[in-house]
Amino acid sequence: MRYFLLAYVLVIIGVVGVLGFRGDHFRRPQLEIFPDMVRQNKVRPQTPSAFFPDTWSSRPYPENTVPHTAAYKVNGETLEVNGKPVYAYEDTPINTGRVPGTTNFIALNPLPITRALLDRGEQRYHINCLPCHGPVGDGKGITSKFGMSGMANFHDQRLVNMADGEIFNTITYGKNLMFSYGANVAVEDRWAIIAYIRVLQRSQLASMDDVPADKRAQFSK
Repeated sequence: MRYFLLAYVLVIIGVVGVLGFRGDHFRRPQLEIFPDMVRQNKVRPQTPSAFFPDTWSSRPYPENTVPHTAAYKVNGETLEVNGKPVYAYEDTPINTGRVPGTTNFIALNPLPITRALLDRGEQRYHINCLPCHGPVGDGKGITSKFGMSGMANFHDQRLVNMADGEIFNTITYGKNLMFSYGANVAVEDRWAIIAYIRVLQRSQLASMDDVPADKRAQFSK
């Protein structure tokens, strides 16, 4: 063992003697073991290139190229907020569920609440949420019949008062027994599900005061 340690120390001394310490300056060029890692033979954008006839290194997109960062779409229509399309790379409440530059959750759904959005939310809810949370959101889905318990009841006052942004965060990253659905449910569909959850809450917790005055007579019959 002592001979191994002696050889090990001698190797370290030899390497340091030849290569020196990191940051040392030498009069001769540095010894590069893998020079292609630093100076790669590649074309850099926005620079001249003798390879192409027009001498430009940046090339136009090939025909029918699909953009990697397309704007969000809801029911086939481009999603816009304040007249501008929303993209996945932007630090916006739609992508994070939070107020930009803070850790605070946004209170209300940032998407326009339309019948199309609610229909989409209902569809996505039935696929992803109904097995555990149940058709009315009371936490009594089919999984409860197989020994799973503790599923969130959306009609609990705590969840009724919870900010939409926090529900979005839970869907995205999971919480307690619930796994993350960020990879399974698209961003726009998460907000559609949240809108539908609010519909389920209203269906169970609404009072007569929530009904327009001219419609209340229909419920007294």
